Amino acid sequence: MRVCAIRRETHSPRAKPARSDGEEWALSRAFPLLVGALALALLPATAATAAPAEPKPSVKELKRQLDELESRLDRLIADYNAKRVELAKAKEAEKAAKKRLEKAKAEYEAVRRTLRDIAMIRYQTSFGSPIPAPDPDDAALTQNLVAEQAARLQRFAEVREERRRAAAEAKALRERVADQTKAVAGRRTEAEKLIREIKEKMDKLVPVAPGRRPGGWAHELPSGPDNITPRTRLMRTEILKRFDLRYPVGCYRHDTMGEHPLGRACDFMLSSGGAMPTPEMQRLGDEIAEWAIKNGRKLGVKYVIWKQRIYHMARPGWRLMADRGGITANHYDHVHISMY
Repeated sequence: MRVCAIRRETHSPRAKPARSDGEEWALSRAFPLLVGALALALLPATAATAAPAEPKPSVKELKRQLDELESRLDRLIADYNAKRVELAKAKEAEKAAKKRLEKAKAEYEAVRRTLRDIAMIRYQTSFGSPIPAPDPDDAALTQNLVAEQAARLQRFAEVREERRRAAAEAKALRERVADQTKAVAGRRTEAEKLIREIKEKMDKLVPVAPGRRPGGWAHELPSGPDNITPRTRLMRTEILKRFDLRYPVGCYRHDTMGEHPLGRACDFMLSSGGAMPTPEMQRLGDEIAEWAIKNGRKLGVKYVIWKQRIYHMARPGWRLMADRGGITANHYDHVHISMY
C-alpha cells in the first residue's frame, strides 16, 4: 500500500540527508522565534490589549453627582413628608371613626334594650286580665303606643345602619392607615439609603492631608494664630463643615501633655461646665468619632478618644481606658482627635 511505502521511505537511512553547518545554525536561530510566535498567537486577545483602569472621578464630577443626589433627596423628602402628613390625617380620621362606631354601638344597644322591654311588657299584659270594655280614651292611648313603637322601630333601624356604616368606615380607615404606614416606611428606607450614598460621595471629597508618605506621615510644624499644624487645621475645618457644633472647639494648649501642646489635637466639646451631654449631643459625638475614624487614613488621624475609650488607627478597634475620675477627664463631654 502507498501508506506503507511512505512509512518505509521515512524510516530509510536514505531519507535523512546530512545537513550542513549553516542549516543547523539557521534552524537553531529560527526555532525560538517560531515558539515565540506560536505563544503570542495562542494568547487571548484581552491579554494582548489589557483594558485601562477606570479613571477616578474628578472633584468637579463628584460635586456634580452630589448635586444630583441632593436634588433627588429633596424630592424624596418632600414626598416622604407629604405621606407623613397624610398618614397623620388618616390616623386622626381613624380615631374619630372609632369614636363614632363606639357611639353607634351604644345607641344600638340602648334602642335594642328598649324594644326588648316593650315586647316583654306587651307579652305580659296580653294575658294578664279579661279584655275590658271599649273606651275611647283607651283607643287613643293604644294608638299613641303603636305610633311610639313604630318610631322606636324606625330609630332602631337607623342606629343599626349607622353602626354598620361606622364599622365599614373604621375598617376602611384601618386599611388605609396600614397602607400609608408601609408607604412612609418605604420612603424613609429609600431616603436613608440615598443619605448614605450622599455621605459616601461627600467623604470622597475629603482632601488628603499634606505630608502623607508611603512610610507614614511627615512631621509638621504648628503655624498660624491658632498654633496648630496644617493637618490638624484641615481636620478641624472638615468637621466644622459637616457637623453642627454648638460648643467651642479647643486645639492648642500649652499646659497639657500629649498632642495639644504640639498643635496636633483638638477637643470637640458637646456640653459646658463639665456636665454630661444630652442624648442628642452624645449621638453627635458618636457621629464625629465615626467620621474621624472612617476618614482617618486620608486626614492623618492618629487616634480618637470618646466616652473613656480610645481608637488607634494603627490598631483598629475601641479599647477601654482607665477611669480618670470625671466626665471631662474621661472624655464623656468631648471628642478628642489626635493627628500625626
